[in-house]
Amino acid sequence: MMDRRKPCPPSVRKSRFLSSSALSRGRLMSDIFSRTTDIPTTRAVFDLAWPMTIKAIMVHGIVVIDAWLVSSLGESAVAVLGLSASIAGLLLGLIVAFSTATQIRVAQAFGTGDRAFLKSALWSGLIINLCVIAIGLTILGFSAGGIIDALAHTDWIADQARRYITVFALVIVSEAIGQCLTSFFNGCGETRLPLYSYLLAVPINVSTSVILIHGLYGAPEFGVVGAAMGSALASALQAGFLATVLMIRTGFLLRVTGWRNGTFLASLRRHLVFALPIATTFASATIAMNVCGLIYAAFPVNQFAAMTIIMPWVQVAGTFGMSWAQATGIIVAQLLGRGQSGDGLDGFLAGAWRGALVAATVVAAIYAVIVIASPIIYSDLHTETRAMLMTFLPILLVLPFPKGSNAICGNTLRAGGETVYVMHIFVWSQWLFRVPATAVMVLYLDLSVTWVFSLLLIEEIVKFAPFHLRMYKGDWKQGGIDD
Repeated sequence: MMDRRKPCPPSVRKSRFLSSSALSRGRLMSDIFSRTTDIPTTRAVFDLAWPMTIKAIMVHGIVVIDAWLVSSLGESAVAVLGLSASIAGLLLGLIVAFSTATQIRVAQAFGTGDRAFLKSALWSGLIINLCVIAIGLTILGFSAGGIIDALAHTDWIADQARRYITVFALVIVSEAIGQCLTSFFNGCGETRLPLYSYLLAVPINVSTSVILIHGLYGAPEFGVVGAAMGSALASALQAGFLATVLMIRTGFLLRVTGWRNGTFLASLRRHLVFALPIATTFASATIAMNVCGLIYAAFPVNQFAAMTIIMPWVQVAGTFGMSWAQATGIIVAQLLGRGQSGDGLDGFLAGAWRGALVAATVVAAIYAVIVIASPIIYSDLHTETRAMLMTFLPILLVLPFPKGSNAICGNTLRAGGETVYVMHIFVWSQWLFRVPATAVMVLYLDLSVTWVFSLLLIEEIVKFAPFHLRMYKGDWKQGGIDD
């Protein structure tokens, strides 16, 4: 095992380390650099976080855009989207889960400067993503129809949901590649390139979806399915852009000899062992969210439509805090890779935490604007649906603060190797609390959608003490990188 605390001689640094100055200029090149022990400032977190925030908004915005575009078709069309997103979201969540693990692994590799480590993390992450979606799409092909028939309110909703998911499978394949490449660039500190890919893709998504939903300019009118077609085209272009940039700017990695753990299979196995707790955490969260989404289908159509509309907004606006936490985790992983674990690391985290509180305040303000403006944004919806949206406001004003602080803890603990502990916090809070509580409230107590929505806040409160006590203990500072 390489001792990350032992200084490397200049000759080794020249052959094994990438250029941090090149990365700061947005160029992933084969230049060399000397390892630095400087502690990044809060500004460094901001520089990483803002492109990730905008990109994440665009990712979650796919569903928001689709919901807004089809809302003019009525509550039944929105219900199609909600049902389809709950099913397809399971696979997208798995892709994001494994890609998040790849992002941390790449950040660790970048911190050590080992090019073979970087190459191993990239290829292992890509292979794992492709295997996951191959298995997932096969299972989806056999099971989606029965789930849709059981949960759809009408035959028309069931038929349209099947069509939507069939087309959306192309989005899933593209995201498997695009999310892995995004994680590689993010882990290396170059968060702007993934942003550029979405700046290219989102306008194409919106324009194509509008044309295909309504049959404009002589195109066929596909209705709800047209939204899936626009998303598929945009996702393919986004993945293609990142793949092209990867080959142009980091092609030298393909010429690096050797693998992190001796052979590719050994490196793949080690990557998978590292990734599984993180993937399980995110997979559990995604599955729990989508199981709850399927339970929400038992609501009356107006309440179900209100929940379908607000949940993507919760994800979109919440990316301000989540991206800040992810950027913090990336830098912590890089610092641990360089052997930093003293007061400087604590000082960095203190500044990052203050920034998280500011981000939470911004998120709460955005939630307020969204809810207050909902009668204008969704003017075509029923009055009862818009009234339900207003009842969510008190919960949304509080939610960002415990959620943002928990996110800082979770990303920092993962960077320090505490992946199993983080997994347990998420899994047990979801499956012993939120999912059963949702089922009881909806299926047995027949409570209103507002009470069910409040479970999002209560879950964060449940996780608060275990996260913060583990951070305070500090064992994570000694973990992180191993072979």
